[in-house]
Amino acid sequence: MRVFVPATLPMLALLQDSGRLDAAGNTGFAVTPALREWYAEGDAEELEYAALNDAARASLRLLAADPGAPRRRVVIALDLPGATPDAADGRAAVRLVAPVGLEQVAAVHVDHADAEQTVRAAVEALDAAGTGDADAAALVEEPEGFELLWFATQEIPELVD
Repeated sequence: MRVFVPATLPMLALLQDSGRLDAAGNTGFAVTPALREWYAEGDAEELEYAALNDAARASLRLLAADPGAPRRRVVIALDLPGATPDAADGRAAVRLVAPVGLEQVAAVHVDHADAEQTVRAAVEALDAAGTGDADAAALVEEPEGFELLWFATQEIPELVD
């Protein structure tokens, strides 16, 4: 099963350095039955893209919790034997039950540097968007206009430098 885990560049560096990321109990995003039902017309690729976008949105919350992290969304794509759906966090949400190992990483998706200003504004608007501020909500959605870049696992060392 392909699972998309929201992250930050410091989290990716930790995964690179230690070979593990303690994601146990954390939320990932995958093609779940609820996502399939909601996106009934989507093919497998479209469904995975929807799950990837949910993980990218969740990465904003991680950036808000780490003011020192570069303002780029990061999503780690994993190949896992399975994950437990957790609809409390959205249609595509799954609960990870074990630490993530570097050997499980299929690819990494990261914003280009051009997105940093937009991502910064989105992170700063998260709290206001959560209280119903429509302008802030629009700022939180703006990074979705930037496609995440795809990187192979052997490119992780260059990403975290």
